Amino acid sequence: MIRVLFVCLGNICRSPMAEAVFRKMVEDEGLSGKISVDSAGLGGWHVGEPPHRGTRRVLEGRGIRYDGITARQIARGDLERFDYIVAMDEDNLAGLRRLDPQGAHRHKISLLLDYAPESDVREVPDPYFTGRFEEVYRLVEAGCRGLLEHIRHEHRL
Repeated sequence: MIRVLFVCLGNICRSPMAEAVFRKMVEDEGLSGKISVDSAGLGGWHVGEPPHRGTRRVLEGRGIRYDGITARQIARGDLERFDYIVAMDEDNLAGLRRLDPQGAHRHKISLLLDYAPESDVREVPDPYFTGRFEEVYRLVEAGCRGLLEHIRHEHRL
């Protein structure tokens, strides 16, 4: 099983959106038995909460399910368990690297938009305060599509 973890700050906007979008892509490709998907936040403020209403609205509008997704805080053990740890922005990336001071898992950690080279931005902005969930969806979708292609190529799926 290939394990993918999406990470943002609070795990209610960007990373649960990426989890839901990527899960649908994996299901649509018939790869659910080979790729598992999860998300987590660096902070614990929203633990146990469902995705933000803006994230839910965007996903519902596209028929993407988010059932079973609740916010959780990343644990050091996640660095061991997951094969791909995908951050939404540079601050999240730095936070993940602080959890891995020896750099043992650095090769697993990346930015989502590293997988969307056609994008003119490198970070998925946080819509928590701006409300720009549609923009975030477009970036998340592009990054997830590229990540899935990367995984398929790397693992010959």
